[in-house]
Amino acid sequence: MDLISESLGVNAKGHLTLGGMDVPALAQKHGTPCYLMDEDGIRNVCRAFNSAMRAHYGGEFLIAYASKALSVSHLYRVMREEGMGFDVVSGGELYTALRAGVPASVVYFHGNNKTEAEIRMGLEAGVRRFVVDNREELAVLHRLAKEGGFRPDISFRIKPGVEAHTHEFVQTGRIDSKFGLALETGEAEAVIGEALALPHVNLVGIHCHIGSQIFDAEPFAHTVAVMMQFMAAVRDKFGHTLTELNLGGGFGIRYLPSHRPRSLEEVVSLTAGAVTEHARRLGLPLPALVLEPGRLLVGPYGITVYTVGSVKEIPGVRTYVAVDGGMTDNPRFALYGAEYEVVLPERMEDPRDTMVTVAGRCCESGDLLARDVSIPAPRAGELLAVLGTGAYNYAMASNYNRVPRLPIVMVSGGTDRVILRRETYEDLVRNDL
Repeated sequence: MDLISESLGVNAKGHLTLGGMDVPALAQKHGTPCYLMDEDGIRNVCRAFNSAMRAHYGGEFLIAYASKALSVSHLYRVMREEGMGFDVVSGGELYTALRAGVPASVVYFHGNNKTEAEIRMGLEAGVRRFVVDNREELAVLHRLAKEGGFRPDISFRIKPGVEAHTHEFVQTGRIDSKFGLALETGEAEAVIGEALALPHVNLVGIHCHIGSQIFDAEPFAHTVAVMMQFMAAVRDKFGHTLTELNLGGGFGIRYLPSHRPRSLEEVVSLTAGAVTEHARRLGLPLPALVLEPGRLLVGPYGITVYTVGSVKEIPGVRTYVAVDGGMTDNPRFALYGAEYEVVLPERMEDPRDTMVTVAGRCCESGDLLARDVSIPAPRAGELLAVLGTGAYNYAMASNYNRVPRLPIVMVSGGTDRVILRRETYEDLVRNDL
């Protein structure tokens, strides 16, 4: 069976395994629904990323985990132990990272509408870089820096005008995007000129992010060409050499066996090679290169396990399989039709001969996890697992219908531990007055 991640397998019982551990046994121990994650898989991909960068890039570099994919304390500690930097997009993510022991000196603070409180929090913590999104943010950051006696290093988020082949909701590099400064209109150049005249910020680089779940390497190479040309234009017009290029993330993963993303090694080789070549061609020093993967580092190494509550066959129409979770723990299908591989963890070797739609428990017709997927004929009371849910599942989870959020159980080296406990009903009313 073609499973989507090296963390997954099938044991002698015909059961699904994660990190070598029996998934039905883990579900029996921790209850359903629950998120399960493979820590060793996460560590291995972090090491592979850093190794590929060392092999293919001759300059300074940093791999910064885009923690919006999954922001929990234990994961920050794991990533830091593997030498990663961090991308945060809110005061809450920054607080979680700092509380987990992450040094602010490796944190990039993103966000298209940071509040004054968040900016002040970042200044006082000493974050490595403010990634400034717009002219108004620049003014607020400069004022707060002056008031506090700071001079933060900044970069600007640029819209390079590159269209990635992905869902329009996660394309962020086009001119019609809420993020960043446009190149085509001259906005980016104008705001950079303004920043260079401000004494309480230090402009060191530019940043972009062209989208998410990108399978092709070519959009990254094209983006490098656009961004490096702009770095040369800044040098030529303002006499200021930018020393850092942050290309964001967006690297695609396998959600289905049919998905064929480029290998990490190939994407890194092509991207690093393009930066090196354009630096040479344009007479620029080799910039410090920052990449910000999120989904790639956690998505393939997580699954969600449910219990089937009912099987509702509508003859000639559809068979609905209802589970004890849904859009509260994974809203991505409802948001943009995200596709997933669905399996029955206790019957991995049975024929997948029944087409079903997996429905959640929420009072919404759109509360689905997968539409028209083939699995063995399901039965009430057995387990069902959705694969590849390590990214943007817990991160987007909600308490709609007053449903408690799920626990996260991390497996590593044959052991399992809860790194995020299951919410209780008391947790749901804790802030009620």
